Amino acid sequence: MNREFYNEFSQDYDRFINWQSRLALEIPFLRQYLLRIEAHLERRARILDVACGSGMHAIELAKQGFITSGADLSPKMLEKASENARAAGVRVNFKESSFGNLNASLFNEPEFPYDVITSLGNALPHLLSTKLIQTTLWDMANCLNSGGYLIFQNRNFDAVLKNKERWLNPQGRHEGLNEWIFLRFYDFDHDGLLTFNIVRLVRNGEESWQQRISSTRLYPLKRDVLTGLLEDSGFNEIKCFGSMSDEDFQPTESENLVVVARKV
Repeated sequence: MNREFYNEFSQDYDRFINWQSRLALEIPFLRQYLLRIEAHLERRARILDVACGSGMHAIELAKQGFITSGADLSPKMLEKASENARAAGVRVNFKESSFGNLNASLFNEPEFPYDVITSLGNALPHLLSTKLIQTTLWDMANCLNSGGYLIFQNRNFDAVLKNKERWLNPQGRHEGLNEWIFLRFYDFDHDGLLTFNIVRLVRNGEESWQQRISSTRLYPLKRDVLTGLLEDSGFNEIKCFGSMSDEDFQPTESENLVVVARKV
């Protein structure tokens, strides 16, 4: 993943996402798997959110009593996550770590191993080859208890590639006189990868717009590729959804690909 991209974007990340509506939709989906795990435990479930960003999923689950941790490769994102946890009055163990290095860097943490590992917000496609993704899945398997769940939320790249869906929905935010507009689009590169671009427009009151563009590359990870890699990594009970509301995955129509898999 691109550490500098997310370090630079960290101060605007929570302006870019409507967390109230997103968490209201997604937390019940995550909670059902945590409760399934807890039905066979004599303790609270332990969850690790990888590429946790500003930590909002882990924080909300901590507020509900689960034992939560977050890992991200961006120090600036982790600073923001820690600020958010303090503001919410909860304890979340945030650590700097990246895909493929979780077992090595988290092995001595008190929460290790975990019952559920999540990676949301289109994080996994930042790994630019199936080899890197496979290595990451093996690493995650080594961090999970037997019977534990992996939960991924990615863009539906089956549809993006088939329909050449270049633009994503714009996002906006107001804070007093300050206004932000976020525009996101893909470049379809000749090597089969994508370049993901975020244009940020910012102004104060009637002042002129200031603009900044940030870019990072993505591997357009399709459903069958991901499920095959999960099978090769020792996971079963693999289920695919079109969102974190249990709707069926439609390869040419769903906006997202949500995959749940269980460690054998």
